[in-house]
Amino acid sequence: MSKRNNLFIFILTIGVFGILNTEMGVIGMLPSIAEHFHVSVSKAGLLVSLFALAVAISGPTLPLLFSGINRKKVLLLVLGVFVLGNIVSIFASNFTIALIARVIPALLHPVYISIALTAAASSVSKEEAPKAVSKVIMGVSAGMVLGVPVTSFIANTTSFEMAMLFFTIVNAVALIATLLFVPSMPVKERLSYGAQLSVLKKSITWISIVAVIFINSALFGVYSYFAEYLETITNISGKTVSLMLFIFGAASIIGNIVAGKLLTKNAIKSVVSYPFALGAVYILLFLMGQFTGPMALIVFVWGILLALGNNISQYWITSAAPEAPEFANGLFLTSGNLGITLGTAVGGLFISGMGIQYVVLGGLLFLILSLVFILLRKYMYNPTRQFSR
Repeated sequence: MSKRNNLFIFILTIGVFGILNTEMGVIGMLPSIAEHFHVSVSKAGLLVSLFALAVAISGPTLPLLFSGINRKKVLLLVLGVFVLGNIVSIFASNFTIALIARVIPALLHPVYISIALTAAASSVSKEEAPKAVSKVIMGVSAGMVLGVPVTSFIANTTSFEMAMLFFTIVNAVALIATLLFVPSMPVKERLSYGAQLSVLKKSITWISIVAVIFINSALFGVYSYFAEYLETITNISGKTVSLMLFIFGAASIIGNIVAGKLLTKNAIKSVVSYPFALGAVYILLFLMGQFTGPMALIVFVWGILLALGNNISQYWITSAAPEAPEFANGLFLTSGNLGITLGTAVGGLFISGMGIQYVVLGGLLFLILSLVFILLRKYMYNPTRQFSR
């Protein structure tokens, strides 16, 4: 049973990696896309921003609509749409078609992720659920931080089409593996839409959502400008920036393993401590950012904490609404994307007003706000209670 569970979770992780890689990998090849479709880089950026907007919109709704259908069939549907969308992007004759081929799969993104996280948690005991979920979130982190340099390398050394083919292959592998090795997963107890939506009546849900928005704003308000910070403040070459990105990505993989253990051992203490840990890294980033050696170590720890932040965000919302896990995971995805949008915007304001070095101030501001709402939940509700995923 253990080997079967490990294979099941591994397949879900590959699927999550493929979907997140499709979303975030485009960031690394926007210049290639702009050149390919003869549009500006800012217009090519719509492939990123509209994808994220589609995820934010569909996050609370589509997982709800698909909640009564056999989970394996839904997983296959989503992966099939992503494969088809990537194939259309390869052969797209103009930018509009490529944009549509991105946005349609994006709407189904939260459906796959929410099912994958819920299925991983339910495949093991409640005590082991954080570890199982952290393995799936490893696919999220890998897709977000490894997808960018990998697809950038493919696009720069070959072509835009080959990078899109990479997306297609990863999603196709996940599709075939799901078809062959994932058992049928009929819904045993279907929750009514009303029962799932009722979690929005609880104040703990909204307090948790706001905390997660601020956590992700703190994370991505700085990470979004990571490459520019390294080039401008640390003053390193493009090749060294790529190396730093890979260090960050490798660290995030380690971070997921650490997250699973910490959330299993003492979840509440881990969540409360998180803003202090990330805040310390941002202060070091501000003080030591111009030195290449210290920056390599800072980047490594930062990568671990980004992965930990993803796990904490998922835990904080799903633990507030354990009676509707898939809907809660949809809320987690929406909250995360709203946080990315808010953090990136505010980070940009700090950069335009004070310079790239001061982008960390935006991150610190959001960490303080996240801590306020984390402590508010902790003290409004029984602090000794360990919520289940």
